[in-house]
Amino acid sequence: MNHQTTVIRRRPRLDAGAAGRAERQRPMLVGAYAFPHGDATSNRLLQLARSAAPDGAQTLVVNDWPCEVAVPAGQPDVAGIDLVTMRIRGRHHLTRASARLARPLRVLRAVRRAGVGRGEVSVVLLPMALLTLGNWATLRIVLRCQVVVDASERHDRRQFRRGWLTPYYVRHRWSTFLATRLVGRATAVSTRLADYLTGHGLDVLVVPPQVDCDEFRVPQPQPISDGLRLLYAGTPERKDMLDVILRGISRLTPEHQRRVSLTIAGVSAADAAAHSDLDVGVLDVVSADVRFLGRVPRETVLTLLSESHFSMLVRPTGGYAANGFPSKVPESLAAGCPVLLNHTSDLATYVHDGVEGLVLDGNGPDDVRSAIERALRLRDEEWMAMSEAARSRARESFDHRAWRDRVSAFVTAGRGN
Repeated sequence: MNHQTTVIRRRPRLDAGAAGRAERQRPMLVGAYAFPHGDATSNRLLQLARSAAPDGAQTLVVNDWPCEVAVPAGQPDVAGIDLVTMRIRGRHHLTRASARLARPLRVLRAVRRAGVGRGEVSVVLLPMALLTLGNWATLRIVLRCQVVVDASERHDRRQFRRGWLTPYYVRHRWSTFLATRLVGRATAVSTRLADYLTGHGLDVLVVPPQVDCDEFRVPQPQPISDGLRLLYAGTPERKDMLDVILRGISRLTPEHQRRVSLTIAGVSAADAAAHSDLDVGVLDVVSADVRFLGRVPRETVLTLLSESHFSMLVRPTGGYAANGFPSKVPESLAAGCPVLLNHTSDLATYVHDGVEGLVLDGNGPDDVRSAIERALRLRDEEWMAMSEAARSRARESFDHRAWRDRVSAFVTAGRGN
């Protein structure tokens, strides 16, 4: 097992006095993902880290890069944080298990190597998935600061074919149990998830998925009269109803289907058939242009968003969907790509029918068909107004800069307790 630690933009060590340490206290976030742009969780943690630091400070992010994920060439250019990346070479399951068990000690060693003293960390931000007794005890006792967890999901056993026999689900429920017993403060991605944690005595701040609006291009789709471009970007698994979207398109008239194209980025047709609700037989009755791109780089997703008229999302209304918050919605709005979706979670607060997008009456195929027919009737100037409203909503409600005062005040409120 070969251990490596990479420090990016480490700040110079200042005086070691207690007063000096207190003046430069800042949050620390611990992750174990393909950070910063590997997946939705990585993106959430990046923006949370940016908004958690008070003015004049930057959050220290210590990320344990997953053993099974290839490391991209070069160092990521990440503004607004100080990043320390730990790496364990080797993909054997024993290597991964030992790396997880030793993670709290490896984090402390990486912090020392980065030149950060014990008194310089004001609070530790920890994704709930990484909350273990070892992580909590080591970070809480050695660093002598509070631990704040970030809750971004609450799974239901019905999501998994094997239910309680699924190791991931067992770990998820164990971490949730620990959070309700060991931690006093949490950020939560939705109101419903916050209500659950509040019911167990935690102080909770609801923070939806955040974005960096400056990262997104100005939308430049073709006129709707030349064809309606729809986009689904993500990994549907069992949470997104991809089959319903395609069945809705199949119920359009042949004339309307000729004017519609759907790009599916993030999953291949074979993977969608194996791991989502998709019945590939529906593709035989769809005459609209449907393309599966498989996994694509983030830059490709940003380009697709800038070229699409609507981003599509259909979800169940309970369980996992009610507790979570789809990160693809803020990203689509930030790109000026209105959304075509049904209301779940807190989406009704941010997406209004005919303003930032088109809201389905339900989550069935006919609801999808009806919404697409409405989109086909839009004039270009109506779509442009919707696109501008989407970008405005993203900047006001989801940009990490809009959340900085609230998040930084909340996570540091219990400092010293």
